[in-house]
Amino acid sequence: MITVHLRYEIDPAKLAEFTDYGQRWIRLVDKFGGAHHGYFMPSEGDSDEAFALFTFPSFAEYEKYRAAAAVDPECIEAVRFAQETGCIRRYERRFLSPVFE
Repeated sequence: MITVHLRYEIDPAKLAEFTDYGQRWIRLVDKFGGAHHGYFMPSEGDSDEAFALFTFPSFAEYEKYRAAAAVDPECIEAVRFAQETGCIRRYERRFLSPVFE
């Protein structure tokens, strides 16, 4: 199992746009066989950071998702939306392996 952790630097004046973007990707990750664990928006503390977590059964399955997303019209539209609205300033991606008991 591989969990992807995304840290976003967002425009705090565009939380509605970033929320829209996140809601699109929750459905899209699920569509391609992942399990999305949600977007985590600013509440207290830094107002320009948001996070997302989603899991795939393996890194190979994640790579399949990335290849499919690169040509999927809905995924392309979601990326275009973020670019046009400027709701995301930058992001970082990390790969984590969960530990249970």
